[in-house]
Amino acid sequence: MRDILTDLEEILAQGQADPMGSAQRSMRPKLAKRFYKDVAVSQQADGAFAVLLDGRPVKTPGKKALAFVKAPVAQLVANEFAAQKEELDPVTMPCFRLANTAFDGVALDMQAVIEDILRFSGSDLLCYRAEGPEDLVAKQRDAWDSPLAWVEALIGAHFNLAEGVMHVAQPRETIAGFGAQIRQIEDPVDLAAFHSMMTLTGSAILALATYKSHLSAAECWRAAHVDEDHVIEQWGEDAEAKERRVQRWAEMDAADRMIKAAR
Repeated sequence: MRDILTDLEEILAQGQADPMGSAQRSMRPKLAKRFYKDVAVSQQADGAFAVLLDGRPVKTPGKKALAFVKAPVAQLVANEFAAQKEELDPVTMPCFRLANTAFDGVALDMQAVIEDILRFSGSDLLCYRAEGPEDLVAKQRDAWDSPLAWVEALIGAHFNLAEGVMHVAQPRETIAGFGAQIRQIEDPVDLAAFHSMMTLTGSAILALATYKSHLSAAECWRAAHVDEDHVIEQWGEDAEAKERRVQRWAEMDAADRMIKAAR
C-alpha cells in the first residue's frame, strides 16, 4: 500500500498554505485519488486518538502522526476523510488542515503564536470605531460594546478606543491580562483554532469571547462583519467576495468545532 503521507503531502500542503486562494482558482491543481476504503479513530498505547485509513495512521506534511488528546477532535478529522468521494479535496477538509497547522507549526513554538495573538490584541478591530455615518456608528456600538465589556471584566483591565484608523496604544496591564487568558490554552490544536478564528475575524477580543463561549461562532462572525455588511447594504455584494466569505466561514466553523470537541 502506498504510504499515506506520500499520497496526501503535496495536495494538503497546497491547501494548508493558501486554502482561500486554492478555493478561488478556476484552474485547480490535479487532486489525488481516494486510495483508502475504511476510516477509523483508534486509541493508541499512549492514550492519544489517531485517525486511521485502512488501519494505517494519517500523517501531517511534516511526517508527524495525527494523534489527538480527545477522541471527538480526531473524529472531526476522520469524518472529513470519510466524506471524500473519488478524489481528496483539501478545500473540503478544514479540520484536517487546521490539525496539520497545529502539529507542524504551532506545537513547535507555542510562545511565538501567543506573542502574535498579543500583538494582534494591541490593535484589535473592536478598538477602532467609525466617525460616521451615524447608522454605522450605532451598528458597531450594538455589536462590539457587549463582547468588549465582557472581555474587559474577564481580564480586569480596559482597552482604549479610537475613532478612525490612527493607532491607539493599549495599556500594559490590558495586554498582560489578555495574555494571562491566552496562556491558559495549552493544547496546540486549541491554540491553532484560536489563532485561525482571530485572523478570520480580525479580532482577538471576539475570538476570546467565542473561545470562552460568551459568543457563538455565528454571533462572532456577524460582529466581525459589521463594516462589510454596512457597505453591502449600500452598494450590493460582489459575487467573488461572497464566495470568499463562504470559504472563510467554513474555516471559522471548523475552528469552532475543533475547540468545542476538545472540551
